[in-house]
Amino acid sequence: MSEQNKHMTIKRPPRKGPGGPGGMMPAEKAKDFKGTMQKLIKYMSKYHVAIIIVMLFTVASTAFNVIGPKVLGNATTEIFNGLVDKINGGSGINFTKIGQILIILLALYGFSALCNFIQGYVMAGISQKTAFRLRKEISEKIHRLPMNYYDKKTYGEILSRITNDVDTLGMTLNQSITQLISSVATLLGVLVMMLTISPLMTLIALLILPVSGGLIGFIIKRSQKYFVKQQEYLGHVNGQIEETFGGHQVVKLFGAEESFEKEFEKVNEELYDSAWKSQFFSGMSQPIMGFVGNLGYVAVAVLGGYLNIKGVIEVGDIQSFIQYVRQFTQPITQIAQVSNQLQSTAAAAERIFEFLEEEEEEQTAKNHAPVRASQLAGDVTFDHVKFGYNPEKIIIKNFSAQIKQGQKIAIVGPTGAGKTTMVKLLMRFYDVTDGAILIDGHNIKDFDRTELRDAFGMVLQDTWLFKGSIMENIRYGRLDATDQEVIEAAKAAHAHRFIQTLPGGYHMELNEEATNVSQGQKQLLTIARAILADNKVLILDEATSSVDTRTEVRIQKAMDNLMEGRTSFIIAHRLSTIRNADLILVMKDGDIIEQGNHDELMAKEGFYANLYNSQFEQSA
Repeated sequence: MSEQNKHMTIKRPPRKGPGGPGGMMPAEKAKDFKGTMQKLIKYMSKYHVAIIIVMLFTVASTAFNVIGPKVLGNATTEIFNGLVDKINGGSGINFTKIGQILIILLALYGFSALCNFIQGYVMAGISQKTAFRLRKEISEKIHRLPMNYYDKKTYGEILSRITNDVDTLGMTLNQSITQLISSVATLLGVLVMMLTISPLMTLIALLILPVSGGLIGFIIKRSQKYFVKQQEYLGHVNGQIEETFGGHQVVKLFGAEESFEKEFEKVNEELYDSAWKSQFFSGMSQPIMGFVGNLGYVAVAVLGGYLNIKGVIEVGDIQSFIQYVRQFTQPITQIAQVSNQLQSTAAAAERIFEFLEEEEEEQTAKNHAPVRASQLAGDVTFDHVKFGYNPEKIIIKNFSAQIKQGQKIAIVGPTGAGKTTMVKLLMRFYDVTDGAILIDGHNIKDFDRTELRDAFGMVLQDTWLFKGSIMENIRYGRLDATDQEVIEAAKAAHAHRFIQTLPGGYHMELNEEATNVSQGQKQLLTIARAILADNKVLILDEATSSVDTRTEVRIQKAMDNLMEGRTSFIIAHRLSTIRNADLILVMKDGDIIEQGNHDELMAKEGFYANLYNSQFEQSA
């Protein structure tokens, strides 16, 4: 499959879209909210001291903030009483006392801001440390998972864990915990302060809540279906744009621009329709809350004026109470938002913990082999090997072969015969279902997986290069190699000449997709990397499939020199490249049906001879 076509088929997870005003967008829900939150609390228990500090400073900040309006009301009362006293011929306003009240008020708000700063600083540290730990554990987990896990999951799903889910968790943790504590503390504190001013006015203010709650509930119910639809079509739009631009050359080549435009217009229309409805309904929440709140202020002002005339409360108490009424509705809205955030937190945490709890492949052998992998000579035995990716469907039915050190072994056969599977078994990417694979007489299960793989060098059909210089990419085969050794490996792989023609030569930076070099050049670089690694056993899986015939001949000569004294496995569809192999294993339907060198197999005029001759007929 070409690189362009690969891009056309990649499905990336849709990005999160914008929410409505006031955080009204419904959150993704976890399957087990309670259980996931318990796991998250246990995971964060390492930071319990810091969390207690956050709680204390959040409550302190809220307390100082809640007391403020009451103190400010005292200043208003003092000014009002002073004016009345002045009108009645008295001494007038006591500015000294007002100054003292304002100093106290300034100190309260100052301490509140300081406590808020401290809790914000500590909480940011907790959330980012948690995110850091999760990313680290996910990264480590990726290397411990068996290969069959990646057969069941897409790269996009795994990538989403370490990006979207960890980011969501870190962000919502930072916001939701402190906001929840602050909202609850504000709600209780304001209620207490309102009751100290006037229980009757508090009752009137509380009657507003069911009205506003009912209206907001109605809006949420109506807007939720549009938000869900908006997120769905936002994912469709993002996916279509990414696929179109990822395979832009293919779209141009086949003249499919108009088809893509029509499809995009249709999806974009659906997104527009759901987006404006969701934004409209969610946008109504603030005006409705404001209208109901204003009705409450009118009721409080009228009742407060009446109580003041009766001498029950002071003028400043009315001002304080109105401020408390305004503050009282805010934490209720915030708690609703926090519950939404906690749902997102739980959903993200659930996927992360689900990934971290996946069954791992056994890394360490139970019975260690008597020799280190670096001391192996390279004799390989396949002893009646049976294997199936699904235990109920065996694809390698009875594979046996005896391979001596330094032999060049070619594995050929039609697609799906089991060629690449045998190599995966050899490197213990999968374990055999039955039988055994031996190296120098030692079962490969007696080696630690990582130690065993140190004995192998591998060049795959699908090249892998990372963002960095060409020198760094080749040196990845052996990190302690000198620059000269890297250059010698490149020469042996016939990559030196084209590297010199590139801007910067060996120091040229490859981009993330390594698209600034050709596919054939990428293959040469990976071959140079394998040459530099200098392993006991070399595996080439379609290693020359992306290079031209002339370069292929030069590489084959270099490989012949390289493989001298090393056991080499070559998987190839071009049978002309393995004519000089010491042993050719011909596979069909998971079994070796023929084996021998090229001349012997051609003389048999069997399956191999038919394959070989058919290739030349096709090329002719």
